[in-house]
Amino acid sequence: MSSKVAGFREITPQLREQAGGKGAMLSLLYQQGYPVPEGFVVFPEALQGGVMEEAVREEILAQLSAIRSKHPSTAFAVRSSGLGEDAAGASFAGEFESVLGVETDDQLWAALDTVYQSQFAERVQVYNSSIQGDHEVRSMAIVIQQMIPSELSGVLFTADPITGSRLEMQGNYVHGLGEQLVSGEANANVFTVSRPKGRYKGPLECKKIASRLYRYARRIERQTGCPQDIEWAAVQGKVYLLQARPITTLSAGNLDHFECNDSMTGDFLWTNTNVGESIADVFTPLSWSFLRALDEEHNVIPGHYLLSGNICGRVYSNISLPVSVFSAFGLKVQPILRQMSDLFGPIPEGASLPKYPFNKLELIRTLLPRIVYSTRRTREAVRNLPRFVQETPEWCKQIRTRLEDTGSREELLTLWERELWPRNVAALWAALEGASAPMQKFVKFKKKLIKQLGSEDAEILLSSISGGTELESLGPVLGISRILKNEMSHEEYLQKYGHRGPHEFELSIAEPAEDEFWLTRQLEQYGDLPIQVEDLVNHQQQLYDAAWKRTEEKISMKPEQLRRRIQSVAEGPKVREAVRSEWTRVFRLNRAFALKAGQLAGIGEEVFFLYLDEILKWLADGDLPMLQHVAARKETYAKYQALPPLPSVIRGRFDPFLWSKDPDRRVDAYDSEAPVQALRSMDADVLRGFPGAAGRVEGIVRVLATPAEGEQLLPGEILVAAKTNVGWTLCFPKAAAIITDIGAPLSHAAIVARELGIPAVVGCGDASVRLKTGDRVIVDGAGGSIQIISGSGGDRAKLEEDKNPGIMIGE
Repeated sequence: MSSKVAGFREITPQLREQAGGKGAMLSLLYQQGYPVPEGFVVFPEALQGGVMEEAVREEILAQLSAIRSKHPSTAFAVRSSGLGEDAAGASFAGEFESVLGVETDDQLWAALDTVYQSQFAERVQVYNSSIQGDHEVRSMAIVIQQMIPSELSGVLFTADPITGSRLEMQGNYVHGLGEQLVSGEANANVFTVSRPKGRYKGPLECKKIASRLYRYARRIERQTGCPQDIEWAAVQGKVYLLQARPITTLSAGNLDHFECNDSMTGDFLWTNTNVGESIADVFTPLSWSFLRALDEEHNVIPGHYLLSGNICGRVYSNISLPVSVFSAFGLKVQPILRQMSDLFGPIPEGASLPKYPFNKLELIRTLLPRIVYSTRRTREAVRNLPRFVQETPEWCKQIRTRLEDTGSREELLTLWERELWPRNVAALWAALEGASAPMQKFVKFKKKLIKQLGSEDAEILLSSISGGTELESLGPVLGISRILKNEMSHEEYLQKYGHRGPHEFELSIAEPAEDEFWLTRQLEQYGDLPIQVEDLVNHQQQLYDAAWKRTEEKISMKPEQLRRRIQSVAEGPKVREAVRSEWTRVFRLNRAFALKAGQLAGIGEEVFFLYLDEILKWLADGDLPMLQHVAARKETYAKYQALPPLPSVIRGRFDPFLWSKDPDRRVDAYDSEAPVQALRSMDADVLRGFPGAAGRVEGIVRVLATPAEGEQLLPGEILVAAKTNVGWTLCFPKAAAIITDIGAPLSHAAIVARELGIPAVVGCGDASVRLKTGDRVIVDGAGGSIQIISGSGGDRAKLEEDKNPGIMIGE
């Protein structure tokens, strides 16, 4: 068999790469048993310069003869199959010539020349320049296929190409050949097939055909992993598939250029209310690809990415998919959403939750092996949790030294495959699942305790003070205090906390331990505080003692029994924070791995604009063709960074670049199908979020964009930020209260604020936009509200002189 001509049955995965979009898909469907008319592919090498060798002509005639022997008097369709054609980001539909009804050999040679020459037409060049990305046809294969004398011809979209909804498959058809449909010469008949049960709605003559198409389409969509645009024909009740390609309008983008917007793939509900706090930066391609690889490892639900849903470089989680899984098994949605609210916060009032129409039996077949694997990894994570926390610091120190000493591609690849990647996987399972059970126990008990004692006393009793050990997230700020008291050295601090900071999951940004002046700056800033963190902790201890006395008067069980119970469940957040700290330590090693790869490849920090699989391919074979895309990826990354903060909750297909140009845009939530004001009442005097930490305080607002601006925060001011993470912890002791756009009851800002006794309202959506520095507000942490008392027109000098602008209400 020549590599220049091959029948659908003969095309191997290697040859498929040269068969073009149409040829590759048709051959794959044919080999998998779908009803595809017989045909073959003439590869690009056969038509170099439009000249065909005699040997190639003979191979084509042999393929024709084989088909004619089975189907006498059949005609053929000759169609283009460019290497960039029918891609997810650009279909080139109708741009190239197709020749139908070819019967004689002479007609075939003429048709081949017509199709080949069409790639040089002016309209193709215009299309090439108009689309975004690297989709141009680099070379053209040609498909020659048996023509079906269609009685009905049509297309079937497995999702709505406009909204992305998966609730119905949409089809249309005409009588006779499909060219009438494409050209618009005939009015199309329309039909739909609802999911997941396949109910048909449309003309009766197409009902049986549509049911067969529905079964084929589900299989193809499941195998390809994306919505499909399927061309079909029917004759004498038999259905034939003529083409299948991704629905171009539902593409996430062109990854060659790092154009990625997962919201464009369908009608889903996205949120970054929790995960966006920890993963706070705009992704570089490498950081995103690391997290996507970890998501693939951890994922149970098809298409669901907890850590790496990507909307223009920002992390988002798809809520629709996990909720839809429960719905597919007949479970009520609202109780599930209530349980998820501790992690993601409640869905904004009025926001709709689109569902994905999973098929129950298909879901069972898909989920079962993943559930078995997940159960095994979770058990391992729980069993190894204490050892993981204890051993990880020293292990990371040793691996970092070995990475520095690595001198070859082969050595670096071996270190990655045998040690660094397995440790990434173990750390992921430890962080996401290892502490899951104690956290669930904590949340359940906390809800009961709040009902009995109220939120303020319940939070105080469940703080780390109850067990006498500090929360790991408080370590960076408590460690600063210990250095000033000569209880900890600089080296000990950086070894223990040097991996923690505001940019923990963005590998292109150095961690504090890499900056020799970072710790000095923190010590200078902290040393000037009138209120030390120990004062806050001591104050919390006093509140704890007072809350315990009140509790003893209310409860019916023995005090010591309750105390043991509280100390037991309070271990949940401590374990979770400790494990997440060590996961972060492991993840930061990936930066050292990337820098070493960049050094060995001679590309330096451009390595952060490659993907993980590209680096691993280079380590394996030394080939770096992907460097041609680095400039385009840098340009895309710069565009993403220039965007304003995106809404915390996004429903449907969302274009941040169009949204950002709207002066009246909502910044807390976006719903593609709802009026702008429909999601939440825009009361000018009240902001609402989620209760983060109890307490009421009146004070002056300070809006900060980054923790590097922390020195601007005056003691007693109310800190307002889009999001906070461990990198902001050093600012907390100065703040009278915390307000964030992004966050949930179990997010970092809420947990640390509760430990320090600082009132907090998190997940407000747009507080950092609606509040201005100098505004005076009342923060109600237990109620999750902010009352705006006055605007920022006050005298700045007065603010500077006010030594205690924050006033606790009720003390």
